[in-house]
This record gives sequence, structure tokens and C-alpha cells, in this order.
Amino acid sequence: MKNGYLESYSALREEITTDFVIIGGGISGALLARSLTVKGSSVVVVDRRHIAMGSTCASTALLQYDIDRTLHELIDIMGAAKAVRAYELSLKALQDLEKIAKKLKVEAEFEMRSSMRFATYKKDISFIEDELKVRSKHGFDVELWDEKRIEKHFPFPAYAALYTRPSAIADPYRLTHGLLQDAMKRGAKVFDKTGVEKIERLNKSVVVNTSQGNKIRAKKVIIACGYESVNYIPMKLASLSSSYALVSEPMPRKDIWFENCSFWNTSDPYTYGRTTKDNRVIFGGEDEPFYDPARRDKLLEAKTKKLAKQFVKMFPDLPFKVDYSWAGTFIETEDGLPYIGSIKQLPHTYFALGYGGNGITFSQLAADILTDVLLSKKNDDAEIFSFDRKTD
Repeated sequence: MKNGYLESYSALREEITTDFVIIGGGISGALLARSLTVKGSSVVVVDRRHIAMGSTCASTALLQYDIDRTLHELIDIMGAAKAVRAYELSLKALQDLEKIAKKLKVEAEFEMRSSMRFATYKKDISFIEDELKVRSKHGFDVELWDEKRIEKHFPFPAYAALYTRPSAIADPYRLTHGLLQDAMKRGAKVFDKTGVEKIERLNKSVVVNTSQGNKIRAKKVIIACGYESVNYIPMKLASLSSSYALVSEPMPRKDIWFENCSFWNTSDPYTYGRTTKDNRVIFGGEDEPFYDPARRDKLLEAKTKKLAKQFVKMFPDLPFKVDYSWAGTFIETEDGLPYIGSIKQLPHTYFALGYGGNGITFSQLAADILTDVLLSKKNDDAEIFSFDRKTD
């Protein structure tokens, strides 16, 4: 791991009372903890691992307002009004993340970038054109690139591309610690190596029983532990998949390719790439539709070789050498949107589930919505991401 353990936290070894207890010390829990403490609430965060060592640590943090479902696809699923609003909220969340990162004392390597999704096959040109048309109609900053313009800026061929602004990059591990340290200055308490054995739901409160035998008493509990949250949900909402990524050794120059633009393609599953602030390349994809950590990790060597071969084919003139590779698990929903809110079967329990390829952006969106909901403030956008959301 690049950063080592940035901060020291301890396991919970006492009884404690708070307004809200958040299960999950990754980026989702950290954003929500900060948001709630800014509003004056008391918060306790617990994680069974070291802080940010779950899905957050494995994230490649290619931050976009794009959702796994394109806007024209999402309109077909849920209607124009809700689909456009989902994209607007995702864009706002990305912009809010930039503002938050600037306020933190830790260097989270947050930087705004451009982004490009390119057509892998000729048949995908119409797909790109359809998306350009609908995004332009609704005021998003997009451009259509043809083959010649792509060839001018990149060494690999593509039939068309959707060029967009903004997107961003970040170090999610450092960002999470920065958020939690900021929340702690406002009174939050953070405990790692503290598992949850049982949640008792009382008439007007919850009691979280920890693996050390202690109790956390709170008004509400928020589940924010990524794909592991499925253990708390009494229905199937999404599918688990395995994904692979690699990072190169540092490149000899800062401008590795045009604008260091983040990119992804229209393949299914897609591959993607971005650069880092220390002049490396992160390249990933080769997703597999299963959840089996042993089987996933067994494929890592072969997947790394395949990804490296794809990258070298795309950028033959770069002095590319793999420094490190890893595998992770992610979760996808049918409509590409996160689940944010409560389930009627589980009183006093809320979920911040940033499912999909846009997990970090969705985590910020969840922090905004749940802060309103938990503090009894009406949020007109909550319905779009609710567990019982309807499609038109």
C-alpha cells in the first residue's frame, strides 16, 4: 500500500451514546460523518478493519458524474425528469467533493480532469451520438469527437468519442482519513477493529452490540460498508462482480497523454485508464460476474498480463511497466444508481450504498441526502435513490 497507516485509531472498549452510529469506515462513512458533524450532530464510526482498508482502499478513484447507465438509457428506465436529475446530482456531488477536498488539511491528490468515453466498435457510434444529443439537450458540457480528432490526440484508433468535463481523480485512502480527522475535530469518535455482532432496534432508538461486547446507543444506525452491506439487507438488490486493476511505475513526463484525460470505452465489460499526480498510470477492467475472493485472486496474474497487453497496444510508445496490481469486488444495480435511505422492515436504520462504478461520487450524494433525512429536513431528491423507487 502506497500510504501506510496514515492515522491511528483504537477499538471501542466502552459503552457509548451518540446521535448516530455509522457502520463502515470507508469513504461513504467518512463523508457522512463529516456532513453530520458539520451540522452539529454527534457521530460514532466503527469498522471491523483498519480505517479505509475495505472497498475504499481498492478503488481506482476515477471520479465522474457519468453513471453506469448513460443518460439516454436511464431516461428509458425511469423517465426524463428523474434521469436528468440523477445526472445533475451526480455532477453536483463531484463539484462538492472538489470543494471539500480543498478544505481538508490532508493532501488527498484531488484534481479535476477531462474525460472521454470512446466507441470500441463501429456499431457503437450511434450509442455515442445518442448520448451526446440527450446530454447537450439538458445542458451538460459534452463534445463529439470523430476518428480524426481522436487520432490527433491519442495513439489508438476509435470510431467516435464523447468528450466531457468535468471528471476528477483522488487518493481515496488519504481522502477518507482527511474527512474522518476533520469530523473528529468536530466531536466525532472513530473506532477501527470493532466489528458489529448485533443491532437491536428499540421503540425510538438502536443499540449496536460490538464484537468486543460493548454497546453503542444511538437514535439511528447508518450502514455504509459497501458491498458487505448485503449482509444487513433482507432482499436482493444488486449483483456482485470481481474487477482488476494495475498501476505502472512512474512515467518520465508529467503529461503522459492529452490533458491526462481519463478514459473508458464502450466494451462490456469496459476498460478504463487514468494518470496519477506522481506520473503513473492506473488501468483497469476485465470484470468477471462472480463473487468468490479465492477464485477472484487466483485470476489476478492472468488478468494483470491481459490488462498490461491491452495498455501497451493502446500506447505503444510509453515506457510502461507494471508496478502493482490488485483485485476488488464491486456491486452493480439494474439501473446503475445507488441505494440511499431506509427499509420499512428495519426501523431506525439507513443505508448509504454507493453501488456502481461511481461509488465515491454516489457516496457524496448519499451524505447530502441522508444528512437532510436524518435531521428531519425534507429532501426532494431522496425518492430517486430510495429502495422502493419506481420506474416510468
